[in-house]
Amino acid sequence: MKDTPGWASPGSAPSGGQEPDPQGSARPEDRTDADRAQPADQPGPGQAPQQSKWSKEQPPPAQWSAPTPQAPGPTPPPPPVPGWGGHPGHGAPGGRPGPGAPGYGTPGWGGGWGGPPPAAKPGVIPLRPLGIGEILDGAVSTMRTYWRTVLGISLAVAVVTQIGVILLQGLVLDDTASADALNDPTATPGELGRALGDTLLSTSVVMVISLLGTIIATALLTTVTSRAVLGRSVTTAEAWRDARPQLLRLAGLTVLLLVTAVLIMAVGVLPGVLLAAGGSTGGGVLLALFGGLGAFVLTVWLMIRFSLASPALMLEKQGVGKSLGRSVKLVRGSWWRVLGIQLLAAIIAYIVASIVVIPFSFAGAALDGDGISGLLATGGTTLGWTYLVISGVGAVIGSTLTFPISAGVTVLLYIDQRIRREALDLELGRAAGLQGYGDAPGATPGS
Repeated sequence: MKDTPGWASPGSAPSGGQEPDPQGSARPEDRTDADRAQPADQPGPGQAPQQSKWSKEQPPPAQWSAPTPQAPGPTPPPPPVPGWGGHPGHGAPGGRPGPGAPGYGTPGWGGGWGGPPPAAKPGVIPLRPLGIGEILDGAVSTMRTYWRTVLGISLAVAVVTQIGVILLQGLVLDDTASADALNDPTATPGELGRALGDTLLSTSVVMVISLLGTIIATALLTTVTSRAVLGRSVTTAEAWRDARPQLLRLAGLTVLLLVTAVLIMAVGVLPGVLLAAGGSTGGGVLLALFGGLGAFVLTVWLMIRFSLASPALMLEKQGVGKSLGRSVKLVRGSWWRVLGIQLLAAIIAYIVASIVVIPFSFAGAALDGDGISGLLATGGTTLGWTYLVISGVGAVIGSTLTFPISAGVTVLLYIDQRIRREALDLELGRAAGLQGYGDAPGATPGS
């Protein structure tokens, strides 16, 4: 039983130290002589024995009196509540912020109830695990903040790439006979086979040129984005000097991933094709369909596991094999998250490119000799230089805008996974020159 007023429960002893009468008498003078002679814990005449409610050992009356008022003075702060304590050194013992501190006594993040302090942000992203919006915003912020370097690299690579593509399509790959054979319903299987082979060759050459441009842009923009995280700018010459030693390895990595994807798809479709060639057309088509679907799923699974190999190769200066292993380690347990972010970035890049490229393509087809009907009929294969140049300008603008988005998202996703698994935020804070970052008591790696 407590000796503080207001803590006593109903039915407890009164503050005067007297116990209530078993008969219900409130005053001693109302009791008879027999009652006074009878012990308090004994039953009266004609009453059944009952157990006393009160212990025989009661505190003396002085301990039931009101507590002595204390001298006026500052009230010591209550002890910190486990789980809500603040960070050490924030104004009061135990890490609790002192009176007058921002948010003192107010629940919520950053208030007196111990929410984590805001993460440092020396560059385009805060140094903590990132959300999807923060990764996309970081890529756009890199392009907006360091636009001279980023757009300069993207524009230069896109111009060189499109000049090569236009010259090849206009001088070497403009095979009118192949286009006519594909559009001729009376063409023989041999003619169709040759036409398909020529079209596949031209498409492959264009893809190789575009792939080389993508490799160079990715290598240079990886360096720019990694410096932007620290809040540091980099010139095009510095980015080239840093990325040049790894260009051949990056090209080998990209070609290896491309060949792997092609081989998996070929192995998946080949049994159905062979079965169809043997005479079972229906079964062959069905087998090719299911085999191609399974090969596609396997290809996507592998490509996502290896999707962070490029920034690992460029930033960690590793070989192709170790970069693939690093990507597998970083993606493990986060495959669906990495897939979602990469897919969203690809959709955004495709939409941006389409908004720019499609109007230029239709404008080029309208100004060309065959008009838009020629574009719809032949897919632009036999269109002239007017169409190639105008559509090439649109492709240059589209690539200039999409290169930074694709490369930036991949690099920031790589950094985010390392922050979550390896506490890279502490190293980045120290590299950015933040005083004491990562050395404060209670710092949690990867937080």
